[in-house]
Amino acid sequence: MQPRVVTIGYERATQAEVVARLADAGVARLIDVRAVAASRRAGFSKTLLAAGLAEAGIAYTHLRALGTPKEGREAARRGDHAALGTIYGAALETPEAVDAFALLQAMVGAECCALLCYEADAAGCHRRILTDRLAARLGAEIVDL
Repeated sequence: MQPRVVTIGYERATQAEVVARLADAGVARLIDVRAVAASRRAGFSKTLLAAGLAEAGIAYTHLRALGTPKEGREAARRGDHAALGTIYGAALETPEAVDAFALLQAMVGAECCALLCYEADAAGCHRRILTDRLAARLGAEIVDL
């Protein structure tokens, strides 16, 4: 069976909206791919997010090593997708990121997973780079919510 990976950004959403969309999509595990799992948006810091997901029966995993380095986040905010790709591509070559990506592949192969980051549009986020790699290596179907 072809693995299915969902991506979601919480930029203009509440925690309840994100959890409902994930549940409606059949997501079993949310994988937080932020370098810093803290947020000024209510309900999206690691502990509160994990608790809200647990209430809906969705597991939570934070893979910090798959987050975007500060320079990459700055490039994304500027809309410089080429720089984001270069910076994030290099970050994915670190031993920690290689190990985290292997874990990500295993989780995606076992159950329907969603990748979460802040940006609403996956096309301007490092989630797209991750999902492109998952599609190439696992033949995963990618669904952006």
